[in-house]
Amino acid sequence: MELNLILNLILSLKLLLSLKLRIYYLCRLMNHRIQYIAFALLVLGITAFTFTQQHTYPQDYFRSPVDYAMKLSGTFGELRPNHFHAGIDIKPLKGVGDNIYAVADGYVSRVKALPNSYGNVVYIDHPNGYTSVYAHLYKYNDTIAKYVKKRQYEKQQFRVDLYPAAGEIAFKKGDLIGYMGTSGRSFGTHLHFEIRNTKTEKAINPLLFGLKLADDVAPRITQLKVYSLTPELRELESKKFDIKKGKYGYYVGGDTLRVGAWRVGLALKAFDFMNNVSNWNGIYSMEMYVDDSLHYSFQMNEISFDETRYINAHCDYGERVTNRSYFNRCYRLPGNRLSVYDNMVDEGVIELEKNRAKKIEYIVKDSYENTSKLRFYIRRAEVKPQDVQQSYNYLLPYTERNLIQNGDFEVDFPKGTFYEDLYLNYQVSYEKSDDTYSPIYHLGDRIIPMHRYFTVGIRPVDLPEHLRDKAVIASCPEGLDEECLSGHRWEGDMLKATTRELGNLTVMLDTIAPSIKVSKIANTMKKNYRMIFNITDDFSGIKSYRATVDDEWILMEYDEKNDQLTHRFDGRIPKGKHRLVLTVEDARGNVATYKKSFGN
Repeated sequence: MELNLILNLILSLKLLLSLKLRIYYLCRLMNHRIQYIAFALLVLGITAFTFTQQHTYPQDYFRSPVDYAMKLSGTFGELRPNHFHAGIDIKPLKGVGDNIYAVADGYVSRVKALPNSYGNVVYIDHPNGYTSVYAHLYKYNDTIAKYVKKRQYEKQQFRVDLYPAAGEIAFKKGDLIGYMGTSGRSFGTHLHFEIRNTKTEKAINPLLFGLKLADDVAPRITQLKVYSLTPELRELESKKFDIKKGKYGYYVGGDTLRVGAWRVGLALKAFDFMNNVSNWNGIYSMEMYVDDSLHYSFQMNEISFDETRYINAHCDYGERVTNRSYFNRCYRLPGNRLSVYDNMVDEGVIELEKNRAKKIEYIVKDSYENTSKLRFYIRRAEVKPQDVQQSYNYLLPYTERNLIQNGDFEVDFPKGTFYEDLYLNYQVSYEKSDDTYSPIYHLGDRIIPMHRYFTVGIRPVDLPEHLRDKAVIASCPEGLDEECLSGHRWEGDMLKATTRELGNLTVMLDTIAPSIKVSKIANTMKKNYRMIFNITDDFSGIKSYRATVDDEWILMEYDEKNDQLTHRFDGRIPKGKHRLVLTVEDARGNVATYKKSFGN
């Protein structure tokens, strides 16, 4: 039989039959033991080749963005507040200012300067269809810095999002593009590095591209959480179990868990480690087997930014908010649309039996195939009749838009706001205080995750007309400071705002202007290369700022996490006497102004 005919038979059978059946029928055709072995190997090889082609990425195309051995303080897919980590965080060798290099030939397709988020960030498109991203830079190289500053002065604003023409700023593999720093929302010096699919903009795990790390350390499994569930997957109760490590892997004390429930969901807390690094990083993959059959699994290969907020369904959101603890939920909430799950049987839910324990095995891996295993048994104990403890007065389907209008209060939840049907407890407190202008509306609990923004409306009580523009809707978490909602607007006599958190809501005022404090400025700046100010707002937040010298706009770099404005003298301000004016405005129109004469 000719090779082409054989291959055609294989490809045809592949569409219809399992791997074992394909081998069997091919061998019937060949009718020979030696040929059986040869063709079995051929089919296995072709199948393995196909699988590898679908799940691998270029291994020798990208170099490291640093010139020393990489160590990570954050891994791809790591669980973070409201998002999955979309890259890897590379630790510094010396600190701020470590050189950052282009990982391959390409050109700058995008560059941003932000007071938060990624800070100073550069995007480079490569000919092979991928884009590399370098975030939290201390500063860009001279070419990029000149390009960005020119646009900032043209737009008269620090925050810019720029798209240079293709090839306008080009790099060769290994060219310097900037310096490691802590700009944006970064609380320690590192490079946040990403690789994205240029066309889809999906973030891809950089460690799948052959980047080298010293890592022969297996992940660590620390806690298990068991949820008793109703048939609708509503949680009845839950319990946490500490995980122990033994000679043959991880285990739960007592070996067999007895749970008084017909069905359960599980969640697992696990972390990745690597050589000579103390950071507790995120894992790459998890598999859960029930009686040796794969029941649930995920791999952190790619993440779409459109999906990243579904992390609040993937993790136990209440644990994250209350205890800053991250559990991977191993059953799927109805509204969870994440695409990282490879296998899901019965949505990950486990039906328990009274007379037979079910074997549960977890296999947890990092990106370099270091593996840890947890094994235990679980069986049904006596099930006592019980109702869900949480009281509620509204049942809101997650598949529908839900509108509540209750006199002086209304809330509009768009379709897809919840991950499951919301049993909402809504109450009103009429206690009046001097700084509130409405009752307090108790709208559910802040530990319930919301996926989309929803609109809240409150009709104020006894609000003076001249203070109308200073009114805000505030969230009042118990034991925490009030927080101002965003997107305020008036619709008639109803004040509206948007939020993505449930909780206690009321109308308050913001009449206090932002604060401007001098950190570094003097009457003469001849020996100083920069001036620095700290700006803060106690409630509604900084909306804008503007600085001029002799009525000409000057660039002030804004570091939002440190409330800091910095101007670096670069020759644009000529020698002599000058007049600085700095104005800062908050979200409710309160303005602070600072004026200073200086010489340079």
